Amino acid sequence: MTVVTPPWNFPVAIPAGSTLAALAAGSPVIIKPAAQARRCGAVMVEALWEAGVPRDVLQLVNMGDRTLGSKLVSDPRVDRVILTGGYETAELFRSLRHDLPLLAETSGKNAIIVTPSADLDLAAKDVIYSAFGHAGQKCSAASLVVLVGSVATSQRFRNQLIDGVSSLTVGYPADATTQMGPIIEPAQGKLLSALTTVGAGESWLVEPQQLDASGMLWSPGVREGVKPGSEFHLTEYFGPVLGIMTARTLEDAIKMVNAIDYGLTSGIHSLDADEVSLWLTRIEAGNLYVNRGTTGAIVQRQPFGGWKKSAVGAGTKAGGPNYLFGLGSWNIAPTVDIGMAPLSPHVLTLLDAVERSEMFDGAALAWIRQAASLDQFAWATEFGQAIDVSQLGVERNIFRYRSVPTRIRLTEDGNPIELMRVVIAAMRAESNFTISVPSTMGERYLWALQATGIRVDQRSDASWLATLEEDREELTNGRIRLLGASASLVTAATQGRPDLAVYAGPVLLAGRIEMLPFLREQAVSITAHRFGTPNHLTDALI
Repeated sequence: MTVVTPPWNFPVAIPAGSTLAALAAGSPVIIKPAAQARRCGAVMVEALWEAGVPRDVLQLVNMGDRTLGSKLVSDPRVDRVILTGGYETAELFRSLRHDLPLLAETSGKNAIIVTPSADLDLAAKDVIYSAFGHAGQKCSAASLVVLVGSVATSQRFRNQLIDGVSSLTVGYPADATTQMGPIIEPAQGKLLSALTTVGAGESWLVEPQQLDASGMLWSPGVREGVKPGSEFHLTEYFGPVLGIMTARTLEDAIKMVNAIDYGLTSGIHSLDADEVSLWLTRIEAGNLYVNRGTTGAIVQRQPFGGWKKSAVGAGTKAGGPNYLFGLGSWNIAPTVDIGMAPLSPHVLTLLDAVERSEMFDGAALAWIRQAASLDQFAWATEFGQAIDVSQLGVERNIFRYRSVPTRIRLTEDGNPIELMRVVIAAMRAESNFTISVPSTMGERYLWALQATGIRVDQRSDASWLATLEEDREELTNGRIRLLGASASLVTAATQGRPDLAVYAGPVLLAGRIEMLPFLREQAVSITAHRFGTPNHLTDALI
């Protein structure tokens, strides 16, 4: 059973996508729409019932009592929860049930960097659209713009930004001239603070105004002088307010953006290929946008999902090729023999060491070698590629994978053969992984790993679990591939912290699945034209 808890800001698209994905993975669904969008959720469910989805497979619930919602999420009969909402909600869900399998797209504090080589008019337009479309109530909205070098003192950019923001027509949807609508409910808490007060050293470039007594209609605001490490730099507000930061160099600007706990979307405006290439290499976010706005992701063209605290669980993107993999469980099955693909040198070195250790019989060695071949096949056909499915020409939409540091732990009940298989997957994924094994593990197994230069930590399960608390900060946004135990071993020891992803499924031959714990997905969208004329900025970037 999958419980779907969608947000109110995309009241049909996100509930439909989450529900249909769970159904496609073979799971019955209970959907609980956001309170502000109950009618939209009901219409969507009615359409699916009418299309033939059985009512006992798809059920709609509305709960006015928060206690009932908590009971639903924490019920052990729930196999998985799909959440789109704030990171604080993910923390709440995991506090209710530490071992809850949670797949979530959470918060964003997104920025657009503008360099001196940018088309400043286009940059101003895209910053305004990204910050104030939907009244800033998109998790992908840009609530920061970082001005590099001379852009910080550019009167042209400043005037374009002020004029564009000030000229937005704010009103209710009933008025056809409205360009920015109301917020979902009267401003309160941190959003009200962001709309009415500025921090130390900050000032209003465009001061927001409450436009009626409802508390929901506000004109957009722009504040300048936002300092690195300040509240506005690091906090998501989810409303129509934009902050301006300045940086001496592009490298400094990237550091400012990466200092934020979240990594959902990020943008840059630059016509310099070297600048864009540097940004693409170093920025830490799941969806990247070059010379365009940071909102409006399209399924398949720009699969959606973030890094760091913007994603909880499997880390696979909605609308991407791996999303359903995170919604099911997998078991070992017969695999087609594809022959021995050419393997990378470091994998060959490990395979040779495993064979020379004489710890495994012929069948086990053949299994490990087949796994290595399947990893290589997955790398050659999927993970090692930068894929542009849409082939639009005027816009490049690249889906690619980036290696991620992962901790591998073989528990006291784990199988050393499976450890070797997982290490091979980590090697092929080019992950900066670490290995921890039981203190009772035989020397020959250790020799096979150490012969390839891999450092192995030996300790009991209890001792290893204690290190998770000691390394609490280091494990922020971390991943663990756990062998020989269920994920509850880790979630119980870490109080279910949602920023730690634990992969504890059976060890598989299929590299297409086994390599996922060591890779992060990234979607890159690059405008490949200027004023309708194709340019060559993208030629050497990906």
